[in-house]
Amino acid sequence: MHYLIISFTHKNSTLAIREKLAYPEEDHKIGCLKQLNSVSSIEESILLSTCNRMEIFCYCSDIDSASEHIFTLLNNRSGIAIEELKSRSDIFDDKGAIYHLFSVASSLDSLVVGETQIAGQLKDAFRFAYDNGFCNHELSRAIHYAFKCAAEVRNSTNISSNPVSIASVAVAQIKKEAEELEGMRALVIGAGEMSSLTAKHLIAHGVEVTMMNRTRSKAEAIAAEFGTKVRDFEELYDAVNEYELLFTSTGSKHPIITDEHINSAHFKRYWVDMAVPRDIACSDYEDIILYQVDDLKNIVDENLALREEEATLSYTTVARHTKLFYECLKRLSVEPIIKEMYKRAYQASIDETTRVIAKGFIPREYEQEAVKMGEQVVKRFLHDLTCKIRASSNESDSDSLIKALSYMLDTKRDRHASCEQDFGKGES
Repeated sequence: MHYLIISFTHKNSTLAIREKLAYPEEDHKIGCLKQLNSVSSIEESILLSTCNRMEIFCYCSDIDSASEHIFTLLNNRSGIAIEELKSRSDIFDDKGAIYHLFSVASSLDSLVVGETQIAGQLKDAFRFAYDNGFCNHELSRAIHYAFKCAAEVRNSTNISSNPVSIASVAVAQIKKEAEELEGMRALVIGAGEMSSLTAKHLIAHGVEVTMMNRTRSKAEAIAAEFGTKVRDFEELYDAVNEYELLFTSTGSKHPIITDEHINSAHFKRYWVDMAVPRDIACSDYEDIILYQVDDLKNIVDENLALREEEATLSYTTVARHTKLFYECLKRLSVEPIIKEMYKRAYQASIDETTRVIAKGFIPREYEQEAVKMGEQVVKRFLHDLTCKIRASSNESDSDSLIKALSYMLDTKRDRHASCEQDFGKGES
C-alpha cells in the first residue's frame, strides 16, 4: 500500500486553473470523495481545497491506477485536458507524500510561509473526510503525525512569529499603495476565517469596517467580536460603489460582482478578491485597483527572504519527522508478526503437552507444570530473536524482512491495533 498526493498550488497552476479545480461547497466535496473511493485501488482519501491549493491525499494499493483515476475525475470536473493536468501537477508518493504533507501542515509550502491558516484548513479537510467515512486509520495516522511535526516547527523556530496570512498581506499591500488607511471605510464580504482575519487587520489600521454575508447572522457574529457594522447582502450592488476598500472571500461558485454592478466613484477604490473561484469578474477601471490572490507575490517574496533561515531549520524538522514516521510504520508492521509468532509457539507447546499427557509420558497431575515449562521455553527461545526483529525493523532494508516473515507465517497483518499507542488520537 502507498501514500499518494496530487497537488495543484500557486507554485504550479494559475488562478484560473485552480478555480476550475476548486471544490467550494460541501456537497461537491462529498461527490469528489465518493468518486475517489469508488475504485479498488484507492482505500482512503482526503480533499484539501483552498484559495491557493487543491490537493488530493490518498492511501492506495496502486499508484499508477489511482493517479489515472484522479486525473480523469479532475478532467471531468474542470474540462482541462488530462495531459495538461499531469504536466502542471506535483505528484508525491510514499515518503515524498509524507514529507509534502508535513511541509503543508507546517505552513512551509504556503504562499505566505509561516501563515497560520493552513493548519486549520488541513484539519478541517481531514475531519470532513474522516467524519464522512472517506478516510480511516492510515491517513488519520499520517495527519495526526503531521500536526505533531507542525507543532515542533512552531515551537522550535520563529517561522510563525508575528503570524501572517493572505489577509494580512492583502491589507499590507493596500496600505503600501494608499499610504494611509486610517479613516477609510471597508466592506468585507464573507464570514469565514479569511474575512474575520481581514476585519481584524483593517481595524488595527484604523479602518471603519462593515461586514456582509448571505447569512446575516454569521456577519453579525464577526461584528460582535470586532465591533464592526453589518449590512444586508441584498444591498451589495449599492454597497460596492460606496466604500474605498472592498475585500471578498465567499464560497460562491460564480462571481458576485461584475461590470454591471460597478458605477464610477469620485474616490480611489482598492479591491481584494481572496476567493477561489473568484468573487469579482470585471474590466479595468481607472478608479479601481483590484488584487487577487496571485497578485500578492511581491510581499510574499519579501516574506520568504525574511524567513529563509527559519524555513531551512523547519525543513530539517520535517525530514526528521518523515523518517520517524516511517520507522513507526515499520514497528507497527512487525508487532503483529511477533505477536503471531508467540501465539503459534504457545499453542504448539500446549498441543505437545496435551499429546504427551494423553500418551502417558507425563502424569496428568503435572499438566500445569508442563504448560508453564513450555511457556518458559518459548519465551527464552523467542526473546533474542524478536529483539533482533524489532531492531532490524528500523533498518533501510527491513521491508524484505517483514515480507519474508509475513510470508512464512502466512498471515494477514493488521497494523491498526498499535496505532493509538504510537500516534495518539488527537491533533496538536
